[in-house]
Amino acid sequence: MSGPPRSEPAPSQSVAKYALFVVVTAIATVIDQWTKIWVQNNIELHARGIEVIPGLFDIVHAENPGAACGLLGGAENRMVVFGIFTVVAVGVLGQMLWQLPKDDRLQNVALGLIASGAIGNAIDRVQKQSVTDFLRVYTDNPSIKPVLIDWFGMAEWPSFNVADAAIVIGLGLFVVHWLFFEKQEGPQEAPSDAKDAPAAQA
Repeated sequence: MSGPPRSEPAPSQSVAKYALFVVVTAIATVIDQWTKIWVQNNIELHARGIEVIPGLFDIVHAENPGAACGLLGGAENRMVVFGIFTVVAVGVLGQMLWQLPKDDRLQNVALGLIASGAIGNAIDRVQKQSVTDFLRVYTDNPSIKPVLIDWFGMAEWPSFNVADAAIVIGLGLFVVHWLFFEKQEGPQEAPSDAKDAPAAQA
């Protein structure tokens, strides 16, 4: 007679695990909000901005009413959609954090960065129904620019912000973890008593 089914082990929890997540999320969110406030106060909207690396990188001031690359910018109910998306995203991140091993700092940092990106852009949308973008990456190289325009129809990446960068870096850390740190589970051998069972019954 077999005993009761074994329950799955509870996810490993610790104060340090949640503290790391909170610290990463808070620091990245503060940096995101501070840079946006600085841009709003020091760079005129749609002005040329500050040339950091000539022909490659500028700091500008743009207000994006939509999502990434301006998606849903003209949608009437976009704020409701963004609100639902943010709530779902934070819930999913919380569940992932709960299930995360307490010593997995790489994925913990990744979750914190992604959470800060979602929160940082959500704060913008609640305050002014748009997101401040200011990092402009482009090229004026005469040998590269025509090729990019032919292939992609543009020679610059849509302006973004620290929150967007945090999300991309967080996703990148997940890819790094999956490629280099994920433990590959091999086929499990049957218990020795199970192997001997047929012989005992013969």
